[in-house]
Amino acid sequence: MKLNEKTDKKQQQELIIKKYRQYLRLEKSLSANTLDAYLTDLDKLLSFLLLEDIGILEATLNDLQRFAAGLHDIGIHARSQARIISGIKSFYRFLIMADYIEADPTELLEGPKIGFKLPEVLTLEEIDTIISGVDLSKNEGQRNRAILETLYSCGLRVSELTNLKLSDLYFDEGFIKVEGKGSKQRLVPISPRAIKEIKMYFIDRNQVNIKKDYEDYLFLSRRGTNLSRIMIFHLIKELAEATGITKNISPHTFRHSFATHLLEGGANLRAIQCMLGHESIATTEIYTHIDRNMLRSEIIEHHPRNIRYRTLNKKP
Repeated sequence: MKLNEKTDKKQQQELIIKKYRQYLRLEKSLSANTLDAYLTDLDKLLSFLLLEDIGILEATLNDLQRFAAGLHDIGIHARSQARIISGIKSFYRFLIMADYIEADPTELLEGPKIGFKLPEVLTLEEIDTIISGVDLSKNEGQRNRAILETLYSCGLRVSELTNLKLSDLYFDEGFIKVEGKGSKQRLVPISPRAIKEIKMYFIDRNQVNIKKDYEDYLFLSRRGTNLSRIMIFHLIKELAEATGITKNISPHTFRHSFATHLLEGGANLRAIQCMLGHESIATTEIYTHIDRNMLRSEIIEHHPRNIRYRTLNKKP
């Protein structure tokens, strides 16, 4: 597409969104908060279409279904999925009414069944509570804090965490290398806070009598071997109980929370899917032009850990 055409499409989209805002405010009489919520949910779709190089007036049912499938794919709660899809349907009804399009591509777009139960999602405050509940006076304390911070900051599967190697750490570049399902590798941005916690753990790790063939594993047990998935599961269960978190959580809860918080913070759906290493909705095609630097910027900009880190380290 030529530069002038892209500029024209962008200006057209901005005008359409402006008119939609006026429609919601004046004709639907929505409150300011509700109006902002509608536009925030719509922006998730617009970001998705932008990466696909699809104009909002050219989006098809198939495009919208892939977007909706992506919401489910990254673990967004069914009620949140339903709300987002409802907002998208409202937008396309407006486009029909305002004569921007003739056919409604959302007519056959289905939302999730609300009865379908996804894993729990922790709030940022609950995650901080659990991590703060780690007893740093114990030998494994700093290790456990580094484990939880890495789970949340990187959205790892528990098996990916337990198999993480020292040789997989690229702290200077701000990435770790992760081996996911099917031995497929991906680079995942890691937050400054997680890097800090891991580096502090190195002090304790250096005191461990490491067994042969386990020298490269990052997180070690007291016996000098890598940790099992069950050990991580019990660690999180015990900390949740000790800190009064009543939700039914597991290591995977941190992964779902990672994805949910990123999406709610404005990160692009496609980038989140790529970060999680998912193999669905035709990933061979949709990940081909995801730039690594774009991925990192998405996570650094939108992950709560990095937002807080920037705030705390802002120069007066």
